Amino acid sequence: MASSEQEKDKLGTGSVVKLVFELAIPSVTAQLINLLYNIVDRIYIGNMPVVGDLALTGVGVTFPIIMIISAFSAFVGMGGAPLASIRMGAGDQEGAQRILGTGTVMLTAISLILTVLFSIFRDPLLLAFGASENTLPYGSAYLGIYLMGTIFVQFALGLNPFISAQGYAKTAMLSVLIGAVTNIVLDPILIFGLNMGVRGAAVATILSQALSALWVVRFLSSSKSGLRIQRKYLRLDPRIALSIAALGVSPFVMQATESAVQVVLNSGLQQYGGDLHVGAMTICLSVLQLITMPAQGFTQGAQPVLSYNFGANKPERVRTGFKVMLCCTLAFTCLGWSVCRFFPQVLARIFTPKEELIALTAQVLPIFMFGIFIFGAQMACQSTFLALGQAKISLFLALLRKVFLLIPLALLLPLRFGAMGIYYAEPAADIIAALTTLTLFLLNIRKILDKERHQS
Repeated sequence: MASSEQEKDKLGTGSVVKLVFELAIPSVTAQLINLLYNIVDRIYIGNMPVVGDLALTGVGVTFPIIMIISAFSAFVGMGGAPLASIRMGAGDQEGAQRILGTGTVMLTAISLILTVLFSIFRDPLLLAFGASENTLPYGSAYLGIYLMGTIFVQFALGLNPFISAQGYAKTAMLSVLIGAVTNIVLDPILIFGLNMGVRGAAVATILSQALSALWVVRFLSSSKSGLRIQRKYLRLDPRIALSIAALGVSPFVMQATESAVQVVLNSGLQQYGGDLHVGAMTICLSVLQLITMPAQGFTQGAQPVLSYNFGANKPERVRTGFKVMLCCTLAFTCLGWSVCRFFPQVLARIFTPKEELIALTAQVLPIFMFGIFIFGAQMACQSTFLALGQAKISLFLALLRKVFLLIPLALLLPLRFGAMGIYYAEPAADIIAALTTLTLFLLNIRKILDKERHQS
């Protein structure tokens, strides 16, 4: 327990710049590793002999459902962890423990409900999300196995933020590393060695998530953790559950609307362009994740510093942490934009050997990614609102880019530009949303920090 007290004291007194990087680098590494769960699957699947392009497209159609499952883990984890961190900063260890206990019960119930519902409606949903008769068998086979590991996904992704919230960024990173390495090793064995195809990729993924979940639960049940999963706290406290939901709805919407966006994009491209365009979008979205997930990892690493010092009433440390986060997320997204602009063919070849798909992806990727350079500003501002417990603003910003901008644009622009209109929608939404978020942040941040100081 002494080590836990030292970690908490360090969050409130150590160098902010050093703390942000100390916590963010393992978190960025964890996000990069986490990408391997999906990216490695896609690379192997896309390079399967003869049917690789159809299999890649079929698995791509499952992403909306996978994103919804991940969104529910963020609903609890990203909603509960900042609250627990704020409570620890205020010296309320009992309150932080109750938040973890309620969160664990919520994740368990959610995983059971999702497994049943998606298993029942699997094929109709995939067809609605853009699958064709040619690609449905691959998507259905992959998802049918993936759903059996839903509880592992919920625990691995939903409880890991409670480790980061205590300042144990390296431990949180290891939980992801264990699963990713297992996935990398198992993928070629099951996909090619045992000739299981997309089923092998799904089995590798759920086994990997199971190991990650075991690691997370084991740590949060041990004496090394200041926040511990204990039987007396494993109950659904309605008041705490509502607080988690109020803050967690923002990251949930961010990820769940990503699912809705993929449905709109895939369905529109199937209508205006066919399987080839759906395959190109699968690659575009994979590259988008390669850029945004490391930046997201940086914001997640910085959040405990911001939340703890906000709870401890140290606004200058919050401001310093935000400035560091903003500079780094912008650097990530600007670098990503440059790579997409000048090396689109190189990125496309990672996912497929098919020349026709490579040519189309090289054409549309620079367009799709045109607005990503400024997206780092939105990520930093939105994550700061979340870290400071600002549920209403976080929810609005989560809805803004995808629900209010991207989805309508993706439905309207194809009427004028055909399939290319769907690719134009992404940069338009990115730029408008980022400028709006930055404006709201500048108008509100001083009031939020001053209010907390006066209340204390």
